Amino acid sequence: MASAFAELEEYVNSLDDKGLKELDQIIDPELNSLWLPDPDNEPQTQAYYSKADLMLFGGSPGGGKSDLLVGLALTQHLRSVIFRAQAVDLRALEERILAIAGRDGWNGADKILRKNGKILELSHLAKPGAELSHQGRARDFIGFDEGAQLAKAKVSFVMGWLRSVVPTQRRRVVIASNPPTGGEGEWLCEWFAPWVDDKFADPAKPGELRWAVTAPDRDATTVWLKEGHPVFFETDREYRKATQEEIDEEHPRVCQPLTRTFIPSMLKDNPYLAKSGYRAQLQALPEPLRSQLLNGDFMAGRADHEWQVIPTAWVKEAQSRWTPRPPDNAAMTAIGVDVAQGGADQSTLACRHGPWYAELVSKPGVETPKPSDVAGMVVTYRRNSATVIVDMGGGYGGGVSERLTENEISVVKYNGANESNAKTNDDAKLGFVNKRAEIHWRFREALDPDQDGGSLIALPPDPQVLADLTAPRWKLTTRGIQIESKEDLKKPERLGRSPDKGDAVVMAWSEGEKALIKKMKSKPVKVPVEHYIEGAQGWMG
Repeated sequence: MASAFAELEEYVNSLDDKGLKELDQIIDPELNSLWLPDPDNEPQTQAYYSKADLMLFGGSPGGGKSDLLVGLALTQHLRSVIFRAQAVDLRALEERILAIAGRDGWNGADKILRKNGKILELSHLAKPGAELSHQGRARDFIGFDEGAQLAKAKVSFVMGWLRSVVPTQRRRVVIASNPPTGGEGEWLCEWFAPWVDDKFADPAKPGELRWAVTAPDRDATTVWLKEGHPVFFETDREYRKATQEEIDEEHPRVCQPLTRTFIPSMLKDNPYLAKSGYRAQLQALPEPLRSQLLNGDFMAGRADHEWQVIPTAWVKEAQSRWTPRPPDNAAMTAIGVDVAQGGADQSTLACRHGPWYAELVSKPGVETPKPSDVAGMVVTYRRNSATVIVDMGGGYGGGVSERLTENEISVVKYNGANESNAKTNDDAKLGFVNKRAEIHWRFREALDPDQDGGSLIALPPDPQVLADLTAPRWKLTTRGIQIESKEDLKKPERLGRSPDKGDAVVMAWSEGEKALIKKMKSKPVKVPVEHYIEGAQGWMG
């Protein structure tokens, strides 16, 4: 820090009178600002300068959330409103506004501050229909304090009036909140899934900008995009890139993506409260409230879907057992191969060494357009004459199987649509609608920690593996257990992509288990360390 200050001092001393005058003009607005973020509170400073259109800020009490809302409204915007759930909750915000801006221009009855050409209003959304009173009232800044206490529908309605008649005025929404502790705030976990949902397939870093639109369906589903180009919704869920003509004519089914981000702010980030003893108060709370508020964990205490095939806790336990190399240098026993030739899906290999899985290997379908490309991946990573299970669904696996067979590699052909005669291992002895249902259920049974001896499965700590394995749901039909199809999982309101890694994992277990049993009847094969190859995905046997 001293070095940085010395460099700044040297720079200032090097300026002539004209340069010093220009520097004064640049820094004068901030020097005379009513409020600036605490330089010792890095998350608050990052949030103040963030370019996101919609931001979630917070995580645990005491991180400077309310101060950020008030500070942004007083310094960066012309027409602002900050909401709380109840009218009584506005008292702390009112006190903070008066402490920063003074009473000049404050109307206590209406809770409106008019100062220096700016308007800041405090309001609440407690009563039914309270959001309707804000219809048509343009604001360029909308803040929600403790957003988890508010209903999604009310927040969405109010956000519809974010606008400004001043072309150069920035518009943004900031939701300051602790993690949800009740049903109302669960929508935050969907709106900011890349940051707060540990099952989201493509996690984002704090402060990273992601593009998103809201689908025109009944549930107002969030759809995550790779870029900011407008999209055209052909149905309530299906979309494509909008044409310039559709954009120019302002077609009602064209949606303009906006950026979102989440910046976590914890008690430790607030230098004024971090040493006040408040942390001890949070540590005394019962779980899951303790983790929610102390650690800012938005997912703590959330329950799995009642029809989820594999419990999230079981997958996490398997990931906690994982080590960078297989125990005792165990031999490779099976490879599950999910094939993608072109398109947005990925060709994926799941390599098993007994109950231990190596880090999965994936390549975009556009990089594996030919069967020989996928076959080459298998040849590169296969060891110890491991059984190769190739997914034949979709018609892509046939060519891969032929290429491998030509190279004298034995292949097990898997098709999830095939009939299954198997039964569940419990007393119910339920059947399965097809092979896809069977292999997912078999993996569920293998992960069950209450089975004799517990589960030994060790999975790499890959968020996509967690997401893929915990996404499928099941239902009981007259034909037996039916698992959600891959096509249903690819819909925007579900996983939003193909569960390539999850499918490769369960294939390697269910079909590869037979090969493992055969190997266990013979003398175990030990693989010398020098036989390992280190690739882009980590250690693979």
